[in-house]
Amino acid sequence: MMGIVSVLMVTNAAASPVEILVGGADIGAPADIYSKYAPKNSEDVINPVEEMNLDGNIKDNIYIGDLNVSGLTYNQAVKTVDDYIFDLSAKEFTFVSVNDNKETVNARDLGIYWANKDVVKEAMTFGKNGNLIAQYKEVCDLQREKKVLPLQIGFEKESVLNIINKQGHLYNQEASDAVITRENGQFKITTPGVSGIQVDVDGSVSEVMSKLSNWDGNDQVFQLKVKEMKPRADEESLAQLTDVIGTYTTGFKTSNADRSGNVRTGCKHVNGTLLYPGEQFSMYETVSPFTEENGYYMAGSYLNGQVVESLGGGICQVSSTLYNAVIRAELQVDERYPHSMIVTYVDLSSDAAIAGTYKDFKFTNNYDTPIFIEGYTTEDKHITFNIYGKETRPSNRTIEFESVETSKTEPKEEKIVADSSHPIGYISTQSAHIGYTGELWKIIKVDGVETDRIKLNKSTYNASPRTATVGIAADDPSITAAMQSAIGSGSIDYVKQTIASLSAAAQAASAVPAAQ
Repeated sequence: MMGIVSVLMVTNAAASPVEILVGGADIGAPADIYSKYAPKNSEDVINPVEEMNLDGNIKDNIYIGDLNVSGLTYNQAVKTVDDYIFDLSAKEFTFVSVNDNKETVNARDLGIYWANKDVVKEAMTFGKNGNLIAQYKEVCDLQREKKVLPLQIGFEKESVLNIINKQGHLYNQEASDAVITRENGQFKITTPGVSGIQVDVDGSVSEVMSKLSNWDGNDQVFQLKVKEMKPRADEESLAQLTDVIGTYTTGFKTSNADRSGNVRTGCKHVNGTLLYPGEQFSMYETVSPFTEENGYYMAGSYLNGQVVESLGGGICQVSSTLYNAVIRAELQVDERYPHSMIVTYVDLSSDAAIAGTYKDFKFTNNYDTPIFIEGYTTEDKHITFNIYGKETRPSNRTIEFESVETSKTEPKEEKIVADSSHPIGYISTQSAHIGYTGELWKIIKVDGVETDRIKLNKSTYNASPRTATVGIAADDPSITAAMQSAIGSGSIDYVKQTIASLSAAAQAASAVPAAQ
């Protein structure tokens, strides 16, 4: 059980003490219950609780709380108190919460329990312990006035918490945020924000536990505390979207129709994102899933140093363009990865790759006001992201970014892959990629004078050799062998020459008239 929050003495109509414990506890007899019986000299003898003689009957005029246990055996006294607690457990408590919704439970639901069961042992031993003089004195005292021992009743705080949480789950009304769009260069609130109301769980638990500590044993009503929940976005907060705090544009003019379609689709998914203070953005979560239903096409992407066709190929240009707008807005970058090989649409170490869930681009709005991300593409194949917010940076402070190449690795010998699923004459080539390491530096200037230079990234891009996939399937084994021999040379140009020679020979053979 949990620790006791409070122990209060309540005097009921019979003027007998009943201690109400709230918060729960494993409570035995108080440590000082038997201290009054401590030996006064070496002749005095006292038995510890474990060795108490619980036979016989309780002396007359002894009470536990309101309960007269005079003349009862130990078991009878325990049952008397148990029955009393059982009766109390049926008492009803009504919780009134949001919009006067009510829920009624009984004391059993609040985890009512008898906390000090060792009090029966104290009742049994009263007037029986210590030397004869001490026993005689206690018996005489009983003849003059009754002995009232406290009955401690506890309630479990966790049970109260669960019931109040349930109230909130059933009746809370969540706040709804305003919805904002940007149309024709202007912000427009299409849906206003609405406040909500919910149970104040901590405040309600504290108040209920306090009232339980003064419970009079009757049915009771608890009015729970509630609090207004304002929307994260309302007209006032969204009115602060006054400035472009970061912007960046890249081009995709060389992209085919499918890759261009993926760039446009990804941009649409990001456009209109509203981030509240402290809220994190995930590129993967925003633009996924990569399916045809979500607007994506098959296009080239990097995989293990090769360019392969995949749904959503080109989405990394969307991510990289947004990354450059984000660092210019000086938002908090939480996660960013370079590509495995260089890309051409941003400088070294200025890219932000995404791949499944193991490579993502994430950032957090570290401003005190919301930010809004506007993204769009143009007919001449450019993608732009503008980040709107409230500009708080000094007007005489500027930032610049510098990409620095720190090493360069030329690709080694060419790579040729034989493919028996394609016929002789098939060849697909992929250009070589130079390997680089690069750094991205942020340069801060005040009144045009550099005051700080911060390294944001250090990225490594792998070198990849010129690669060709060559078909070797043919009906004539000698032709396949010739092709495999050319592949063994390791020269893509020699393979191409061999393909040309074999093709010419096949054309010449087909031109010879058949024998008459």
